[in-house]
Amino acid sequence: MNPRFPARIAKGLALLASALAVVACNNSPYPEGAAAKNTLFYSFDERSPRYLDPTASYSNNETAYTYQIYEPLYGYHYLDRPYRLIPKAAAEVVRPYYLDKSGQRLPDDAAVEQIAQSVYDIPIRHGIMYAPHPAFAKNEKGEYLYHHLTRAQLGDKRSPWDFEQQGTRELVADDFVYAIKRHATTRIEAPVYAVFAEYVLGLKAYGAKIKAEDAKLLAGLPEDIQDKPFLDFRKWPLEGAEALDPHLLRIRLKGKYPQWSYWMAMPFLAPVPWEADAFYAQPGMSDNGLSLNQWPVGTGAYMMTEFIRDRRHVMKRNPNFRGEPYPCEGEPGDAKAGLLADCGKLMPFIDTLYVTIEKEKVPRKEKFKQGYFDVPEIERPEWGVDFRNDASNSDEVKKLYDERGFKFPLSTDISNWYLGFNMLDPVVGRGKTPEEQEKHRKLRQAISIAIDWEEGYGRIFQNKGGVTAQSPLPPGLFGSREGQGTFHDPVTHKIVDGKVVRRSINEAKKLLAEAGYPDGRDAVTGRPLVLNYDFQKAVTPESKTENDWMVRQFAKLGIQLEVRATDYNQFQDKILKGKHQIFWWGWLADYPDAENFLFLLYGPNSKSKSNGENTANYENPEYDKLYRELQTLDDGSRKQEVIDEMVAIVQQDAPWSFGYFPWGGLAFQQWVYNGKPSILIRDMAKYYRIDPALRVARQAEWNKPTWWPIALLVALILALVWIARRGYQARQRETAVPLRPVAVAARVAP
Repeated sequence: MNPRFPARIAKGLALLASALAVVACNNSPYPEGAAAKNTLFYSFDERSPRYLDPTASYSNNETAYTYQIYEPLYGYHYLDRPYRLIPKAAAEVVRPYYLDKSGQRLPDDAAVEQIAQSVYDIPIRHGIMYAPHPAFAKNEKGEYLYHHLTRAQLGDKRSPWDFEQQGTRELVADDFVYAIKRHATTRIEAPVYAVFAEYVLGLKAYGAKIKAEDAKLLAGLPEDIQDKPFLDFRKWPLEGAEALDPHLLRIRLKGKYPQWSYWMAMPFLAPVPWEADAFYAQPGMSDNGLSLNQWPVGTGAYMMTEFIRDRRHVMKRNPNFRGEPYPCEGEPGDAKAGLLADCGKLMPFIDTLYVTIEKEKVPRKEKFKQGYFDVPEIERPEWGVDFRNDASNSDEVKKLYDERGFKFPLSTDISNWYLGFNMLDPVVGRGKTPEEQEKHRKLRQAISIAIDWEEGYGRIFQNKGGVTAQSPLPPGLFGSREGQGTFHDPVTHKIVDGKVVRRSINEAKKLLAEAGYPDGRDAVTGRPLVLNYDFQKAVTPESKTENDWMVRQFAKLGIQLEVRATDYNQFQDKILKGKHQIFWWGWLADYPDAENFLFLLYGPNSKSKSNGENTANYENPEYDKLYRELQTLDDGSRKQEVIDEMVAIVQQDAPWSFGYFPWGGLAFQQWVYNGKPSILIRDMAKYYRIDPALRVARQAEWNKPTWWPIALLVALILALVWIARRGYQARQRETAVPLRPVAVAARVAP
């Protein structure tokens, strides 16, 4: 036995004690010194964003990246309410002019039936530069360095920053033309192509043209090939989009569509440089995770510098961003709230956006309370409500939140949550015959009555609570009747003593029996009715509670509800393929107009048929006809009439159980400034400002190490060392034997 063995034990235990002491001093999840940097720390949920390509991206979790990186033509004033459009990449917000069928200009107040075209001539700002990217890099001859790569030359590069050279160029009007054309792609999802094709002159025919041209490019290649030849949209002109000069964009629409200005404030109308499209179309790029979905190319305040899937995303200040002045005016009360203190200062204020995965709600809240998240999530509008609910339920929690100076600004904004029915489904869907359609409608109506939204999201789940919806339209939009008098959904509610109350479960059971399922069993086969509920998140303790509540709502009718919870990316796949039956979804307004919610039920916008946003795949000819009229109307009496008729139709057809309109609120640390809740403003990061020194001080104050367990552990280790040493010495003494002389026989040579 090695006599130094106890010393080795002692040394190892001492090192362990030292390591534990160091851990006790710093429990931050970030590298040493990170808190002192001009970095905003927040989290994302479950999985990395699926689409950061501006043509395909349309989910809320993706806006935390797309709106920081891309720069559409327009945006919204950060502080003003009601919302007001302001220019971003455009030099000004323009009004369209109108042409008749012969191309003659019409007065601005021309009747809708006279208008053949709406023309938008949009000036583009001079001097806007793209963020650095190898797609723009050129040699001394002006040739692109990285547009003709082989797989061998690409090698193991997995980030644009793995390329030696970066380049840039000025934004031009043709980049917007390219972006509009790209919605006709057959290569990726294009969720608003159906909407745009109805209005952008020639886009529908252009889609057919691109499909044919793409088929030529792919002829003879395997169907599952990843490295598809570059589909260059510059080759084919589009009637409705052209660059009159490098800084003047013309967009021509069929008829009149006042809401088009709002679309120009979304990433769908962000510029796409053809160089980026060509760069990412090269061999091996897809296999190496190099595409616009991971590595966007924009002109906005930030650029993606690190993308570790399902773990971490980092965006840094775009060194080529020109800077924008912080607003100097807002709503009454904004100055008192400190929201005008940075008036006129150039944005962005923060250098780095550091986003890490946090799969569960409880640890995310704890990290916020410890000061390790500056905001829990940048894009979710309910965190302030959640924390306020915690404080209202506990004086101790309220005291802690007050002491730590957490800020939870609240607002009411335009969004909703609902339960939807897939109208293509053979059980809950539209039905094939008039008789079947009536029975299926009654089944949906019965379920809509049984789901007690007032109980669930009015009293039980208060951290996500809101006001029970009677229609698809949130309050605050022109045309919404929500909250006005005794407005209600006559299918699910009725007036009793002048108050709106939910219809009884017996009324729901009567409808269920008329639908062919008395007591929740098929009247013909006697089998229980089992329905599938597709939930858009993997099960966590929080979501399980909500899902269990939903199961109980169906059980009131004797219906068995099978919860099929998946992560959001898998959920999107299922929805796109039409393999859903009943589903949970919500909508955050893209723009402040009723059309933005009513288009979610417009037939040609079907998700599973046309890759649109009508996830219920609902189709009603009368509703669709009214919707097309709605799109041409300015706010006024006729628009209100049309909206009322459309709402009445979907109330009867019940493609949704309308759910609730949530309260909106954000959560900020005391060292984060300029936070104002908003559904529509998604480029919020450039407005935020932080005080890193205050963060360092508060993190140290709130996370002081508790030394006595370490001291106790060290004492225990020393005691164990002493015991081990004594035991070893005793064994050495017990086994010691006196040495005796040994006789050695001499060997004598003969």
